[in-house]
Amino acid sequence: TPHVPDKWYVHLITQAYYPTLLKYGVKIYEYEPGFIHSKTVVSDDIQCIVGTINFDFRSLYHHFECGVFMYETDAVAQVKKDFLETQGRCKEITLEDCRQVPLGKRILRGILRFFAPLM
Repeated sequence: TPHVPDKWYVHLITQAYYPTLLKYGVKIYEYEPGFIHSKTVVSDDIQCIVGTINFDFRSLYHHFECGVFMYETDAVAQVKKDFLETQGRCKEITLEDCRQVPLGKRILRGILRFFAPLM
Protein backbone atom coordinates (compact mmCIF):
# COMPACT_ATOMS: atom_id res chain seq x y z
CA THR A 1 0.00 0.00 0.00
CA PRO A 2 1.18 3.58 -0.39
CA HIS A 3 2.89 5.20 2.60
CA VAL A 4 2.03 8.60 1.14
CA PRO A 5 -1.72 8.66 0.44
CA ASP A 6 -3.67 10.53 -2.21
CA LYS A 7 -6.74 10.57 0.07
CA TRP A 8 -6.05 10.60 3.82
CA TYR A 9 -9.37 9.05 4.78
CA VAL A 10 -8.99 6.11 2.38
CA HIS A 11 -5.49 5.55 3.75
CA LEU A 12 -6.83 5.43 7.31
CA ILE A 13 -9.51 2.92 6.31
CA THR A 14 -6.87 0.78 4.62
CA GLN A 15 -4.74 0.85 7.76
CA ALA A 16 -7.79 -0.03 9.89
CA TYR A 17 -7.71 -3.51 8.31
CA TYR A 18 -3.98 -4.08 8.95
CA PRO A 19 -4.24 -5.79 12.38
CA THR A 20 -6.81 -8.35 11.22
CA LEU A 21 -4.89 -9.13 8.04
CA LEU A 22 -1.61 -9.47 9.94
CA LYS A 23 -3.19 -11.84 12.48
CA TYR A 24 -4.14 -14.15 9.60
CA GLY A 25 -0.64 -14.17 8.11
CA VAL A 26 -0.93 -11.51 5.42
CA LYS A 27 2.27 -9.53 4.93
CA ILE A 28 1.75 -5.81 4.49
CA TYR A 29 4.26 -3.40 3.02
CA GLU A 30 3.99 0.37 2.65
CA TYR A 31 5.85 2.00 -0.23
CA GLU A 32 7.82 4.76 1.48
CA PRO A 33 9.24 6.86 -1.39
CA GLY A 34 5.82 8.24 -2.26
CA PHE A 35 2.41 7.36 -3.60
CA ILE A 36 1.99 4.11 -5.51
CA HIS A 37 -1.20 3.16 -7.30
CA SER A 38 -0.33 -0.03 -9.17
CA LYS A 39 -2.42 -3.14 -8.82
CA THR A 40 -0.52 -6.32 -9.59
CA VAL A 41 -0.98 -9.93 -8.60
CA VAL A 42 1.50 -12.70 -9.38
CA SER A 43 0.54 -16.28 -8.64
CA ASP A 44 2.70 -19.40 -8.79
CA ASP A 45 5.16 -17.67 -11.16
CA ILE A 46 2.93 -18.58 -14.12
CA GLN A 47 0.11 -16.05 -14.03
CA CYS A 48 -0.43 -12.42 -13.17
CA ILE A 49 -2.90 -9.58 -13.38
CA VAL A 50 -1.96 -5.94 -13.96
CA GLY A 51 -4.56 -3.19 -14.09
CA THR A 52 -6.66 -0.58 -12.35
CA ILE A 53 -8.77 -3.06 -10.40
CA ASN A 54 -9.08 -2.75 -6.64
CA PHE A 55 -10.38 -5.75 -4.71
CA ASP A 56 -13.64 -4.13 -3.71
CA PHE A 57 -17.26 -4.07 -4.79
CA ARG A 58 -17.08 -0.74 -6.58
CA SER A 59 -14.10 -1.66 -8.74
CA LEU A 60 -15.32 -5.12 -9.60
CA TYR A 61 -19.03 -4.48 -10.15
CA HIS A 62 -19.73 -0.77 -10.44
CA HIS A 63 -16.80 0.91 -12.19
CA PHE A 64 -16.00 -1.93 -14.59
CA GLU A 65 -12.28 -1.35 -14.13
CA CYS A 66 -9.85 -3.19 -16.35
CA GLY A 67 -7.05 -5.63 -15.86
CA VAL A 68 -4.86 -7.76 -18.08
CA PHE A 69 -4.55 -11.43 -17.19
CA MET A 70 -1.31 -13.07 -18.35
CA TYR A 71 -0.62 -16.78 -18.26
CA GLU A 72 2.62 -18.61 -19.01
CA THR A 73 4.30 -15.64 -20.67
CA ASP A 74 7.68 -13.98 -20.08
CA ALA A 75 5.83 -10.89 -18.88
CA VAL A 76 4.88 -12.72 -15.66
CA ALA A 77 8.55 -12.87 -14.61
CA GLN A 78 8.95 -9.18 -15.48
CA VAL A 79 5.94 -8.23 -13.35
CA LYS A 80 7.29 -10.30 -10.46
CA LYS A 81 10.75 -8.69 -10.80
CA ASP A 82 9.20 -5.21 -10.71
CA PHE A 83 7.07 -6.18 -7.70
CA LEU A 84 10.09 -7.47 -5.76
CA GLU A 85 12.15 -4.37 -6.62
CA THR A 86 9.31 -2.16 -5.42
CA GLN A 87 8.93 -4.27 -2.26
CA GLY A 88 12.57 -3.55 -1.50
CA ARG A 89 11.67 0.12 -1.17
CA CYS A 90 8.87 -0.61 1.30
CA LYS A 91 8.56 -0.88 5.06
CA GLU A 92 6.99 -4.08 6.32
CA ILE A 93 4.15 -3.37 8.73
CA THR A 94 3.98 -5.49 11.87
CA LEU A 95 1.41 -6.02 14.61
CA GLU A 96 3.72 -4.06 16.88
CA ASP A 97 3.48 -1.09 14.48
CA CYS A 98 -0.31 -1.35 14.71
CA ARG A 99 -0.22 -1.45 18.52
CA GLN A 100 1.81 1.78 18.61
CA VAL A 101 -0.82 3.82 16.74
CA PRO A 102 -2.27 6.50 19.04
CA LEU A 103 -5.73 5.75 20.44
CA GLY A 104 -7.36 8.76 18.76
CA LYS A 105 -6.16 7.63 15.35
CA ARG A 106 -7.38 4.08 15.99
CA ILE A 107 -10.81 5.43 16.93
CA LEU A 108 -10.94 7.57 13.77
CA ARG A 109 -9.95 4.53 11.68
CA GLY A 110 -12.78 2.54 13.26
CA ILE A 111 -15.32 5.25 12.52
CA LEU A 112 -14.14 5.63 8.93
CA ARG A 113 -14.08 1.85 8.46
CA PHE A 114 -17.86 1.92 8.87
CA PHE A 115 -18.02 3.84 5.56
CA ALA A 116 -15.58 1.57 3.70
CA PRO A 117 -18.28 -0.20 1.65
CA LEU A 118 -19.29 3.17 0.19
CA MET A 119 -15.78 4.14 -0.94
